[in-house]
Amino acid sequence: PEKPLFFVATKRHIRIYNLTKQAMIKKLQCPAKWISSLSIHPSGDHLIVGSYDCRVCWYDLDLSDRPYKSMKYHEKAVRQVGFHQRYPLFASASDDGKVLLFHGKVFEDLLTNPMIVPVKVISAHKPVQGLGVLDCAFHPTQPWVFSSGADKTIKLFC
Repeated sequence: PEKPLFFVATKRHIRIYNLTKQAMIKKLQCPAKWISSLSIHPSGDHLIVGSYDCRVCWYDLDLSDRPYKSMKYHEKAVRQVGFHQRYPLFASASDDGKVLLFHGKVFEDLLTNPMIVPVKVISAHKPVQGLGVLDCAFHPTQPWVFSSGADKTIKLFC
């Protein structure tokens, strides 16, 4: 992101502050009951939010203060979401033990909506006492995803 923005997530809202103007510029409303994680697209104009009520919400910051798309592919709480810095990929990790990979292409044309396509469901970890995948992160240069789980393992998926 090139803009001097600061994102603050509360239980149900995301506030965006402009650091140069020292003012709040936008308040995003989330349909989720409790926000667990957020990730900013490398362009800085899009945001994904994970929540404890199994949702992943995609926001187009230029479009609206409501989600562009709300996806409910997980069976349990979403613990982490993240964009890849080079490839049009994003992932979500959940307590159901799964990591979901998505193709999320953002177009240069502002009139064209982002294209979001589910790519792969990875059964990454076995849930332990209600906790599954605790975190996921992409490799900085390769289309690989790392996951860590409550089963005390870290896995790499290529």
